[in-house]
Amino acid sequence: MAEPTHPRPRDPSELGFEAIVYEKSPPRATVRLNRPDVLNAFDFRMLREIARACEDASWDDEIRAVVLTGTGRSFCAGADLRSWEKDYLGRPTEYWKWFGAFKDAHDRLREIGKPTIARINGVAVGGGNELQMACDLAVIVESAFIRHVGLEHGSVPAGGATQWLQLMVGDRRARETVLLGDEIPASQAAEWGLVNRAVPDADLDRVVDEWVAKLAVKLPQTTRYAKQQLNVWRDLAWHQTVGHARDWLALSMLGDEAQGAIRAFLEGGSDERRRDGQRRA
Repeated sequence: MAEPTHPRPRDPSELGFEAIVYEKSPPRATVRLNRPDVLNAFDFRMLREIARACEDASWDDEIRAVVLTGTGRSFCAGADLRSWEKDYLGRPTEYWKWFGAFKDAHDRLREIGKPTIARINGVAVGGGNELQMACDLAVIVESAFIRHVGLEHGSVPAGGATQWLQLMVGDRRARETVLLGDEIPASQAAEWGLVNRAVPDADLDRVVDEWVAKLAVKLPQTTRYAKQQLNVWRDLAWHQTVGHARDWLALSMLGDEAQGAIRAFLEGGSDERRRDGQRRA
């Protein structure tokens, strides 16, 4: 990735992204998670590229809205546990660095200064749900679902879920989502307020297009400040907890519980089963 010398936008082709596809067609920029072989699970590189794309979009005055979506049948399956096993289990200092990239991607997305739309084209699991929660608006296809199962894999979902679920769906539903780990069908996610709308697959782009068109005619500086004000409770919850989460989760990489759970998950079957299992990561 090319490092900027000034806060000026670049042509996406100049940025050298590999784990995402970044496109600009004013008034819209699109960030598409592009690791479909692992259901768009994010590794360190993807997190860095998300942050850089959001930074670039924030500098581009022609961009009025940013759309976050995924390639293939998944929006995002959360963290790539294969990279955890290789690089972070038993290495808390390295995990602490990895979580810094996760936090930075979240901060750049949330503080982009422009409205963001989660175009949820498939399952959103774990950190994938946390990414869509960081967006301002969200529309999900009716065939998809949302789920958190970090408590089965030695990971507390403290990268957005424990901070924001209560704000979005209420205390009891937040606890149900995190503690039980059941699938939340798209229609239920919309009923709860976890997303704005659940639509048939064929209507997904129409809804996104309508929202982008409405956002594009709003005054950009006024919209930016309105978003800053709307972020007050999310920011308060985030900044009070995410640093503690980073340290605790890093130290958990030393423990038998997390190490055993992640290794059991990765060793639990064929390659196809592992790919399908990523939807539960």
